[in-house]
Amino acid sequence: MSINDIQNEIIDEFSMFEDWEERYQYMIDLGKDLPLIEDQFKTDSNIIKGCQSKVWVHAELKDDKIFFTADSDAIITKGIIAILIRVFSNQRPKDIIESNTDFIEKIGLKEHLSPTRANGLVSMIKQLKMYAIAYQTQLN
Repeated sequence: MSINDIQNEIIDEFSMFEDWEERYQYMIDLGKDLPLIEDQFKTDSNIIKGCQSKVWVHAELKDDKIFFTADSDAIITKGIIAILIRVFSNQRPKDIIESNTDFIEKIGLKEHLSPTRANGLVSMIKQLKMYAIAYQTQLN
């Protein structure tokens, strides 16, 4: 499934909820299904800088696609990274680099986060794209 298809699926899912309390609960539920990072990768070098909570992300390249695992010590943040990993995991580095993240505005996520969490969201996206750039360089 393409990045755009997954983003559209997420937009559809979020549109089913009437208020942000339900959407937050949905994000928490998504966080519970997050592909968890192995303990050996919960290192300082895998912590996303700029997040108020601790968020660890690990990336591996398999068959020219990047697979992400992650974890966080906060339930909302865990839900946010779960959404991003759903969008970007199992995708080619080039597609991740070239993708936009308009779906975040379309579901209203950024405007419903505290300023520090919104900054953390930007840092998460930036880090996932940095992994993609690094792996794309290896493929060239």
